[in-house]
Amino acid sequence: MDRPAFYRFHQGERILPFAATEYDARLAGLRAAMTEAGIDACLFTSMHNIAYYSGFLYCAFGRPYALVVTPTDSVTISAGIDAAQPWRRCHGDNITYTDWARNNYWRAIASVTGKRRVLGVESDHLTLAQAALLQDFLEPSQTHDIAPATMRQRMHKSPAEIALIRQGAAVADVGGYAIREAIREGVREIDVAMAGRDAMELEIAKRFPEAEYRDTWVWFQSGINTDGAHNPVTGRVLQRGDILSLNTFPMISGYYTALERTLFVGEVDDASRAIWEANVAAHEYGMSLLKPGASCADVTEKINAFFAERDLLQYRTFGYGHSFGVLSHYYGREAGLELREDIDTVLEPGMVISMEPMLTIPEGQPGAGGYREHDILVITEDGGEDITGYPYGPAFNVVG
Repeated sequence: MDRPAFYRFHQGERILPFAATEYDARLAGLRAAMTEAGIDACLFTSMHNIAYYSGFLYCAFGRPYALVVTPTDSVTISAGIDAAQPWRRCHGDNITYTDWARNNYWRAIASVTGKRRVLGVESDHLTLAQAALLQDFLEPSQTHDIAPATMRQRMHKSPAEIALIRQGAAVADVGGYAIREAIREGVREIDVAMAGRDAMELEIAKRFPEAEYRDTWVWFQSGINTDGAHNPVTGRVLQRGDILSLNTFPMISGYYTALERTLFVGEVDDASRAIWEANVAAHEYGMSLLKPGASCADVTEKINAFFAERDLLQYRTFGYGHSFGVLSHYYGREAGLELREDIDTVLEPGMVISMEPMLTIPEGQPGAGGYREHDILVITEDGGEDITGYPYGPAFNVVG
């Protein structure tokens, strides 16, 4: 029996989140960076870059995946267990590797890259074990870290990307309203979270009937569970006067958006209201700062000063915002576009960034809990356009 190391298995109609011209434009930008660096071929192994340049978002489940880009070709490398689904969901060519012999993955890659070439790789994703196999099978004459260049490219969104992100922000609002309706004394965090997730998944399916549906989730936290921004959902039962943190995260074809709001169950005490209103004021001030020409570090320092004047800076726990695009809680992240003291990136039209100040007041102090508001802004020629619609603040978010 002939048992090949790899083969092409293409069947069905191709369905992608963007037009072919969108991917061609992204690849043209990548190839310009390759030419400038003298790179013969790029080997991508991360979910975010494979999805960005091809549209295919893989499910590893212990198997490696890749995208190889040369001056003329763009080829995804996928495992046999997925059959033709990777081809249907990618732009360009696709090669399937088999399990019949160890490292057929690398043999498939070598069939596209060739050996002893100048190779671009993602140093922040390539493991030590895979890096050793790369040397064995591809014998590159040189390797260059292409990850910083791809991150810079992803930071600038195309009109098509911004349109998709707008849809995601609207879906996040739908989840927010569903959560608000589910909040009442005696229900568990998990019950409220499921209401928001179900509403968003149904909304995504309505807006994108040909998409693949995966990874949409909710973090809904109450009481002490609000102290961290990324605390998972629990079975804690809501009580009157609880501080709440609503966090909806719709995922559309690898594109993440978010809505985050502070709420209270039934009533809010004076100390908590004062902290909440201060954080809302910082949120509004921060959004006013997001405009072309502002640097991430400068925006951060101004919000720091705002909190310091109110003796609240010591309760800040992380940066004030980040980029959006192809990312999730387990892949992506455009670290060059985060609102932190050590990031000097200057905002430009076409960037998309959140404003999300958070204060965590420790247990035992008046107003204890985590307060966070989060809106998504598109940077335009005139400033920052807020595309989040769900209201923030005490007037709307004391519920149940």
